[in-house]
Amino acid sequence: MTKNEETKLEHLLTNSHKAEMIAYMESHPGDFTEVIKLAIADKQPYSWRASWLLWSCMDKNDKRVSRYLKKLIDILPERKDNQQRELLMILQRMELNEEYEGQLFDTCTKIWEQVGKNPSLRCNAFKLMVSISKKHPDLIGEINSLTESYYTDTLSDSVKKSITKLMYDLTKTNY
Repeated sequence: MTKNEETKLEHLLTNSHKAEMIAYMESHPGDFTEVIKLAIADKQPYSWRASWLLWSCMDKNDKRVSRYLKKLIDILPERKDNQQRELLMILQRMELNEEYEGQLFDTCTKIWEQVGKNPSLRCNAFKLMVSISKKHPDLIGEINSLTESYYTDTLSDSVKKSITKLMYDLTKTNY
């Protein structure tokens, strides 16, 4: 294969519907590692689509993904919005240790604070911040200060409602 030739998986990612991609992954489990490596890479348009496919076909706390957790978190700030959103959705399905939680919380906070970023990306970052805060209640005050109107004015009403519900659930269970 020459440098510019697509792999079978790369072709699938850009020429198939999601259901076809998931069916392919179910019948070709040996390609799962390639999907992970492509999701981590910065090889567009394949990488963001591989990330999108990965969270759709992985198990909760998937052992095949767990060995790549550090790499997923490390590369998160370097990726573009659409791939970041998909990587966050992968990370939402994984159990993290405290070291990873701290780094991820910081990255998610930086994403959330960028009010010009895609609302869906920001909302997924916020979800992870809340999830981490459930284990570390001392972070709730920090999150609460990040729900001021400056951070939420650019969001749609439905995203604002999701943020309000997340905060309600978080404070209800911790106070």
